Amino acid sequence: MADYYDLLGVSRDADGDTLKQAYRRLARQYHPDINKEPGAEERFKEIGRAYEVLGDPQTRARYDQFGEAGIGGASGMPDMGDMGGFADLFETFFSGFGGPGNAGGRSQRRGPQQGDDLRYDLTVDFNQAVFGQEKEIKIPHLETCETCRGNGAKPGTGPSNCSTCGGAGQVRRATRTPFGSFTQVAECPNCGGTGQMISDPCNSCGGKGVNQVRKKLRINIPAGVDTGTRLRVSGEGNAGLKGGPSGDLYVFLKVKNHPKLKRDGLTILSEVTISYLQAILGDVIEVETVDGPTTLEIPSGTQPNQVLILENKGIPKLGNPVARGNQKISINIKIPTKISDNEKSLLESLAIHYSAKGTQNHHHKSGLFTSLFGKKG
Repeated sequence: MADYYDLLGVSRDADGDTLKQAYRRLARQYHPDINKEPGAEERFKEIGRAYEVLGDPQTRARYDQFGEAGIGGASGMPDMGDMGGFADLFETFFSGFGGPGNAGGRSQRRGPQQGDDLRYDLTVDFNQAVFGQEKEIKIPHLETCETCRGNGAKPGTGPSNCSTCGGAGQVRRATRTPFGSFTQVAECPNCGGTGQMISDPCNSCGGKGVNQVRKKLRINIPAGVDTGTRLRVSGEGNAGLKGGPSGDLYVFLKVKNHPKLKRDGLTILSEVTISYLQAILGDVIEVETVDGPTTLEIPSGTQPNQVLILENKGIPKLGNPVARGNQKISINIKIPTKISDNEKSLLESLAIHYSAKGTQNHHHKSGLFTSLFGKKG
């Protein structure tokens, strides 16, 4: 999706009137009943979506903060197959009144409105996701103006009924289109559907009732989270309008990869490489886990790609950190490509001995290990 400001051909600090003028000009240019060129209808829809987002202060604030991800991808353009949609569109394009989606339902904005939810993407380290941690983040969001307490009017004053709609928040208008005449109930263009006007706006918020601020929050990341885990922080979204409750903040987590460990549900997967003699004779080695270095016993006769298990060294269960998964360690065995004459002689002796005896006792194997490599381990 192209940048909405670029679609409308305006700067990022354009005011509401500039946005509306740009939208009307482009909507007339690309309307599918006027422009029959390929791609005109798609362009028309994109322009409508851009104005729908940027024309509303709250959705514009979310778009400025998070881009398309902050407002969702669904288009709010009217259905072209719906007659009410046609009335909306033609009323906008040919009578120069209102904007997209100005159906009568907008009158609900007269009462308290809940603030918008916000999304914040947070990247955490692998071990932070395993054991949990408290993280501090900074979020830009809308807060109720402390000066006017959210009503948008300068202290000591208040809003009054809109002179255009008489406080109803709606107006009726008959519209003539190529498809006939329609009567449309639309949002009042003067008050934006609120039914009220502020003649003396608050100096702190410019009459909006909210201010955008950057707030510090401490987020508790529980043990066992994974990429895609969503944490909800109640009441930390945008402030509501006209006394409405605040929205919520949703923190979406992304977990960094570990250089040696991989996650599969509650199981941690890793690999270790040992020598062929360690595989034959057995050994005790040190391996990496999320809890730090841990010893692992290599049984004698270990086979290539055999999996050894360290119990309770996996991922804690989300919501029940006492319950943990296991760590599965896949064994790689390194076969040397070159050996010394002494090693070759000893191995040949071993081969002859196995041919003659069939098996070897543990004492003899340990003596062979020491002869080849010195002290065991």
